[in-house]
Amino acid sequence: MDQEAIIQYITDTFAGVDVLRPSDGPGAGDTFIYYDPDGDLDRTRELPFATIVTKNYTGFDESSRLDRPGVFRLNIGVRRDTFRALFGDPPSGADAPSTDYDYAALDRLMPHPIYASQWWVCVLNPSPETFEAVKPLLADAYDRVATRHARTQARRDE
Repeated sequence: MDQEAIIQYITDTFAGVDVLRPSDGPGAGDTFIYYDPDGDLDRTRELPFATIVTKNYTGFDESSRLDRPGVFRLNIGVRRDTFRALFGDPPSGADAPSTDYDYAALDRLMPHPIYASQWWVCVLNPSPETFEAVKPLLADAYDRVATRHARTQARRDE
């Protein structure tokens, strides 16, 4: 699977999705996928439900070794229960990131090296077979943000 195929799957499968692909600044080259059915999302207040990261962030996020040619990491913010079913409770505090994973391994679903404590999972360069296993996680992440959006809208309408 390449990045374009992943993005195409997400935009074809999930309604109300907005894809942000900055060409400059710190996020240049990365992809941020938001649930934004009304096209009015304040990106300073909301997080994407999935991202594709293509480079290291020096001094912060280097364990995936995204500086290798063609390597990218698909990140997905799943529900707490989904994360726990896959990996148990994430390490926290001084224990994060966990040393139980080779965060540079390709085609392996694992906790996110930095954001596992916020229930994020990731995979580097997923194969088509691994991407099939990732599809329900994307649906979980999408449903999580869509449900939260609906609750927020209902409170605004009261």
